[in-house]
Amino acid sequence: MTPAPAEAERSTRNAAWSSYFTDTHNLKMTFADRIIAMNKSLDFKGKLPEGISVMNPFGGNSESLAVSSLFYKTFYNDNRKRRLILGINPGRFGAGVTGIPFTDTKRLKNECGLSYSGNETHEPSSVFVYDVIAGYGGVYKFYADFYINSVCPLGFTIRDWKGREKNYNYYDSRELTEAVYEFIVDNIRKQITTGIETDRCFCFGTGKNEQFLRELNEEYGFFGNIIALEHPRYIMQYKAKRKQYYIEKYLNAFGLTG
Repeated sequence: MTPAPAEAERSTRNAAWSSYFTDTHNLKMTFADRIIAMNKSLDFKGKLPEGISVMNPFGGNSESLAVSSLFYKTFYNDNRKRRLILGINPGRFGAGVTGIPFTDTKRLKNECGLSYSGNETHEPSSVFVYDVIAGYGGVYKFYADFYINSVCPLGFTIRDWKGREKNYNYYDSRELTEAVYEFIVDNIRKQITTGIETDRCFCFGTGKNEQFLRELNEEYGFFGNIIALEHPRYIMQYKAKRKQYYIEKYLNAFGLTG
């Protein structure tokens, strides 16, 4: 974990966050408007470690911005408070394409009823999440209660020795974690301003993602409690035979909301 920033740096960052809050948190804007504004402003200006590339779902991809904006206008066009679910990073075949966390193009079309004209993608994590959503009561009921994003809303990739591009998590190297630390803090604050209930936050991942988020929460006090659940990718890759058990575990955890 990176040490807390110096007081001067903290004051500068807090001032920038307060300005963002003032600009976006007004009664004329819906939850959807605030998410879309946040997505449009998503940018990382820092320096990444050598060999690591940033994956911004909205950077130069007008279709993902348009598709995700339609999604949020469909399911979040109100000022209802929601609870936050935080994954790790956008995946290449889910949010990396659609701009919507844990939503690949198949689920976008078949479950959300929204069209997509690009190449079809399939993400195992998305399959699991939408099975949970179905068990919760469907997309309208689920998205009325929850908003999903990531601890780090930008994804990262590296190339293996064969030149193949692979996902890379914000915590996979100390150098990357340090490089994006302030960016993560700022973006969790921005996510909260969309209209989040902060009594509890759900974390996808019971390993490094949970550990990092808990340490961050101890430092900044974002949430009253963090409830960690096994990551959908882990479940689909290693626990597929017990998928129904994990679906029920998720639903029981989400049932804590009132």
